[in-house]
Amino acid sequence: GQNAARHHTTNWINPDRDNRGPQGPPDWNWRGLGKDDVTLARLLRGVGYRTIHVGKGHFGPREADGAEPLNLGFDINVAGCSIGAPGSYYGSENYGHGQKRASHAVPHLEKYHGTETFLTEALTIEAKTHVASAVKEGQPFFLYFAHYAVHAPFHSDPRFADHYKDSGKPAPAQAFATLIEGMDKSLGDMLDHLHDLGVAENTLVLFLGDNGSDAPLGHQHAVACAAPLRGKKGAHYEGGMRVPFIAAWAKSNAENDYQQRLSIPAGAIQSQQAAVHDIFPTILQLLDITKPDSHVVDGVSLHTLISGKPDESRPERFLMHYPHSPHRSDYFTVYRDGDWKVIYHYFPSPASEGSHFQLYNLADDPFESTNLAQQQPKQLAKMMDGLIAAMEQHEALYPVGKDGMEVRPTASKQR
Repeated sequence: GQNAARHHTTNWINPDRDNRGPQGPPDWNWRGLGKDDVTLARLLRGVGYRTIHVGKGHFGPREADGAEPLNLGFDINVAGCSIGAPGSYYGSENYGHGQKRASHAVPHLEKYHGTETFLTEALTIEAKTHVASAVKEGQPFFLYFAHYAVHAPFHSDPRFADHYKDSGKPAPAQAFATLIEGMDKSLGDMLDHLHDLGVAENTLVLFLGDNGSDAPLGHQHAVACAAPLRGKKGAHYEGGMRVPFIAAWAKSNAENDYQQRLSIPAGAIQSQQAAVHDIFPTILQLLDITKPDSHVVDGVSLHTLISGKPDESRPERFLMHYPHSPHRSDYFTVYRDGDWKVIYHYFPSPASEGSHFQLYNLADDPFESTNLAQQQPKQLAKMMDGLIAAMEQHEALYPVGKDGMEVRPTASKQR
């Protein structure tokens, strides 16, 4: 439920070493989540839920607490560890064990080694098994199902390869398409499974990505599969931070007690801003769970938005802080307020157009093609004031210069 600026961990964790880079904050939490952190899984387990983790973990580097989801409140962990990408998607290659990418081998799936079971399918089978066990024993469940797909390496899922062989697209793009279709089938299989178990009406499904889109298009970072949005995963543009988010009950029933608490209209589209850390307070509100008094929550419940209504009380602001390296964009902070977006670059480079500042009006220019920092000095100053205030509110950490001194955002001098 916290913004990365506060908990000092981003979605990029190197499994083997400190990820802050040469000029990142000295106190950056590169070790990820720990045993004492307040997590959604831990709170749900505390009120009787069986907490199940299946798939990609990547909550911390090797040897750190976060490398093992069982340390973070999960009762069950299948395939989760420090890695963010699999050694292989193929059971015939033991999902990386004994292969060239053995350092990224997927754990806990030995029963599928030497078989033709694709990784996406193996994880789906495991998720279905553990959900069925919880239902059989009369225990409510929380399933965090994080597929390794569609992350690199882009291995083709043979179940769907024929669907794209005549597409005219290069082999990596075809493989990417099969990974997407495999995820789609997995979600459909899980929904069917919930229906078969008789728990679909009581099961809330949240489907989303955790960072911007990425596709095997070589070095075309300007436009990826988030097109026409600019940028892709790891970039400071909208293509690097906007993700799909779908919420639905697995089976709709307006008479269901839970669905009366959170009504979700079919086919509704919500255009107000929301962020991943809003999920934490949303679920706590739905289940009437109280967070620890000492735990600060930056997220805001999505109940009104998911219900398809406008939420006039909701702040239309978003803060993304990435004070380290390496990625496609390094050492930057993004701040949105309504339609306006400012990007502050701590160390200007060609990627930042040689400036500290990039300013865009997303209503007029959703593809971020025209930097208005020079044309709109008063608006730039206003946005930088908001960015600086938000950083202070979140107790953010900052990069350091080559002299080792902290480098903070500077307000625009033009007002």
